[in-house]
Parts: sequence; C-alpha cells; structure tokens
Amino acid sequence: MRRRLLVLAVLPAFLAACGGVKTVSPLPQTVEGKLPTTTQPTGDPAAGKQLFSAQGCGACHTYQPAASTGKVGPDLDHLSADAQKANRGPLPDYVHESIVDPNAYVVPGFQQGVMPSFASLSPQQVADLVAFLTKPS
Repeated sequence: MRRRLLVLAVLPAFLAACGGVKTVSPLPQTVEGKLPTTTQPTGDPAAGKQLFSAQGCGACHTYQPAASTGKVGPDLDHLSADAQKANRGPLPDYVHESIVDPNAYVVPGFQQGVMPSFASLSPQQVADLVAFLTKPS
C-alpha cells in the first residue's frame, strides 16, 4: 500500500516533467580544411591575342589592342562601360559570359543570335581571351 501511495505521489511530478515540449536542433558541423571550389584557369593575354586573331574576332569587333576595326559586333574598347550597363557582374565575368553564352546579354543596338557559339574553345582558351580582353591598356 505504501508503495502504491509512493507511486501515486511521484507519478504527477514525473508526468509534469514529461509534458514540456522542446524542439531539439542538430548542432552545426565544423568544416575542417578547404571547401571545394571551381576555379577558372589563369588566362594568358598573349595567347588570348593570338586566339582573338585566329578565331576572326576582329572581323566583327573593333578592339585597339588587336588593331581590329570590325563593326558588326560591339566595340570591345568599351567593354568596361558595357559591363557596367549590363550589370552582369565584374568585367571578367561579363566577358566570360559573352564568349560562352553570347545571347545571355546583348549590348543594346546589336542583334541577338549574330555572335557564333564558341563551344569548341577549351576553358583555357576562354580564360586566355578573357585575360586579353580585360587586361589594362
């Protein structure tokens, strides 16, 4: 009988303690070392200049460092200003996108679909062109 009374006396306290609902969240994990990143190859402006010529870019674009005077596409001497107006990220990102996905953004006054795809260029070749087109004059 005493045991029953003891159980009856302790039971409400036990149930009260169990009645509280508490949300438990896992703790964040600590990352040790470096997270993997995708890095673009470092471009070589001299190789980019040769590629600019070999790919015929100067037939469509004016660009003083390449001594080209094409008028079909945007004047690449104004790349920095065009990149700011486009609001597509930093200049190298804008140039990279313009090469690999030329219709993602087209400079006002020029038609979409005119610039050919350069899907055959390797990531290194694209990086070389970007380096050439974005190097300080």
